[in-house]
Amino acid sequence: MLPPKVQLPPSQQRLLKLFRQLPESAQDSLLSYAEFLLQRDGQPPRRSEPACLPPPREIPRPESETVVAAIRRLSDAFPMLDKNELLHEASALMTAHVMQGRPAAEVIDELEGIFRRHYERVSSPSDEESP
Repeated sequence: MLPPKVQLPPSQQRLLKLFRQLPESAQDSLLSYAEFLLQRDGQPPRRSEPACLPPPREIPRPESETVVAAIRRLSDAFPMLDKNELLHEASALMTAHVMQGRPAAEVIDELEGIFRRHYERVSSPSDEESP
């Protein structure tokens, strides 16, 4: 049984949404600014703990799979991910498949990569880099 999704307060949800939209260099700047604010107020910066996420479920890829079925399979394999974050990239790939005739196997390979990258980003601490 999977743990329930954590519901963040609206202000934290907004901050997280904005943070995720920033390029990596701006994300680093925002983190530095937040640490500066903590130090200014006399509090040492805290390092966030890595998220305790369950590993993705191993669901084998069928030999002949449609892009829609692959999205469903990956959603089942990665239930801990926020699907809204994946929507833009997944819909762009779906459009390339349907409208531009991109091969399903190629699109599915990319979808698997997108889900893995999102999982790795969410499950690993982003502030563990050395100065």
